[in-house]
Formats: sequence, structure tokens, C-alpha cells
Amino acid sequence: MAKFMQPNRPVGIVGYGAYVPRYRLVSQEVSELWTDGNAVSPVREKSVPGLDEDVATMSIEAARNAMRRAVRSSARDESSLAANLGAVWVGSESHPYAVKPTSTIVAEAIGATPYTQAADWQFACKAGTEAMQAAIGFVGSGMTEYALAVGMDAAQGRPGDALEYTAGAGGAAYLLGPAEEALAVIDGSISFVSDTPDFWRRQYEKYPEHAGRFTGEPAYFHHISSATVGLLEAMQLKPADFAFAVFHQPNLKFPLSAGQQLGFHKDQLWPGILVNDIGNTYAGSSMIGLTAVLDQARPGDRILLTSFGSGAGSDSFCLTVTERVVEARKDPNVMTTADYVRRRTQIDYAQYTRLKGNYRLN
Repeated sequence: MAKFMQPNRPVGIVGYGAYVPRYRLVSQEVSELWTDGNAVSPVREKSVPGLDEDVATMSIEAARNAMRRAVRSSARDESSLAANLGAVWVGSESHPYAVKPTSTIVAEAIGATPYTQAADWQFACKAGTEAMQAAIGFVGSGMTEYALAVGMDAAQGRPGDALEYTAGAGGAAYLLGPAEEALAVIDGSISFVSDTPDFWRRQYEKYPEHAGRFTGEPAYFHHISSATVGLLEAMQLKPADFAFAVFHQPNLKFPLSAGQQLGFHKDQLWPGILVNDIGNTYAGSSMIGLTAVLDQARPGDRILLTSFGSGAGSDSFCLTVTERVVEARKDPNVMTTADYVRRRTQIDYAQYTRLKGNYRLN
């Protein structure tokens, strides 16, 4: 039986924010170099961080956007929110330091230090939703009033490898707080994990390894399906009860196939599928998809969110949008996710190599 998780104290998303760097590498550039243009890419292009960008800087931008939206949806100002922020957690598989937390950098930048809990999370592509689960627990137990969960990546791919076509950069931040202040209430969640080694990177290795087709079955589809079905059964809901569904996006085919196999119509999957324009942002993938949905969702809409992380596991959430989402979207200083996607500067492979530092082949 699925272990349905629901906090004792109702919890919701009080603020949310996305960030995507402006640089874009068209997949054909990769194909021309490594296969004479014969490879068919699973995405059109991917986002690439600038020389002065990494998971820490991008997380700060997303966190600031989330805090600004929270000011619009709650009765507090930004300094009051920061003072009551009891946890700052950053999920990523590309933290800038092997030993030094990203979370303390983010907490300092948004004014949450020194009396806050800070930690980095790691579970491949579901590190961000893993942080969300913990944040729900912190707020739901009454340990803290607010907790910040970030999913962000500047993903690496070995030159010429299939991952290089899709490994993008970007992600999202969510401020979790009391349901009465929320723009979307967390109705419940379920997690599903197994020891499935479909993707890994050993210590001291620069690039990750993957098991090719094995990453689809029994990894991605089995975990996405099991978590989603478990949540629907526990809540006695069906796909038609949702306005939107967001799944992890390693490429364009997987989330579309998973959604349709589960009984969701392809129209329910948009606008949350962004991978064709920004690539797979790993820990930020499903989380940034949810920001695109929240940018358009109407009060009363029910949203399904299911992440996937290699190794392997999925977190599945049911959310209900409230009236506060309308006010939260009114801050003129916060870019929508679609704005970030449209804001692009195309680069060639040589510029990409310089920005990413991809001079090593092992």
C-alpha cells in the first residue's frame, strides 16, 4: 500500500520563482561537430550558464523571485519573511563546491541568516522535490513558519555524449508556508524509490555515466507511473480531475509518453513541458515546469507534479491553486518563466566550450 504523506498543519506554496540563463546552444551545433549533422536531437536547444553563473547564483535569483511573489501573496514584507525563514535547502547535482554548502550562500543573499537551518540536497533530478518534501514536513510540524526549497542545476555532459544534447541549466525556488497564506495548497504527496542504477557519477569523475535505454525502463517510466498511480489511488482522484500535470523532463518524448500512458491528455501537460527550449535542467526540471503552470493556472485548478531522480525515485504531489495566485503574479519586477525562455542569446559550440570549461574528455 502506498504511504500517503500529509502534514498535520496544512501547508502550501507561498511564493515561487524561476531562473534560466540567457545563453542557448542549438542541438544541431553538437550534431555537426560529433556526427557530421546526422544525429537527431531529442530537444531543439538548451540553456547554458554564463561565465559568472553557477548553481549558487542561479538559486539566488530564483529565491529572490519566490520571496517577491510571497510578499504579494502574504501580509508580510520581504525582511519579515526572511526573518521567519527556518530552512533554506538547495537540491542539485552540480553544486559549485564539493565541500561547502550552496545553501548558506543562498541564505545569506536573501537575508535569512544567521538563525536558519541550511543544507544541500542530492538525489539526482529529484533533489529539488526532495527538499520540497522536507520543507513541507518542517512547516507542517510547526518547527518553522516558512522553508525555502530550491531545485537548480548547471548540468554537465561529456563532449559528444547523448547527454550533451540535453543537459541544460536553470531551475526554480519555492517558499513553503501556512496554507492560509498560500497561492497553492499541498493536498498530499507520495514518494517511491528503488535501487535502480540508471545514472551515476563516481567521486572525482567530471562527467556522469548513464545506462542508455535502461534509463527509460525500468527507471523513468516505472517510478513516474508508480508514484503517480499511488497518489491518485490514495486521494481517490483520476487524471480528469486535474487541470495540469507536470512530469520530469529529460527529453520531449518521455513526459509526453508518461502522461498519456497514465491517462492525461497532452493539453494537460502544457505549458509545463519546457525541455525543447531549455534542455533538461535536472533537479530544476519538474520544478521549473510547475512555475510555468503557476504562471497561468486559475484559482481552483488542481495540479499534479511528479519528479524523477536517477538511482532512482519519484515524488508525486497534488496541489490546489488559490485566489492568492492572481496577486502573486502582479509583481512587475519578477519575470515569468515564459519570459526567461524567450530571453535568449544563441551561441556556437566554441562559445559553449569556453563557458562550460569542457576541455577534458574524462
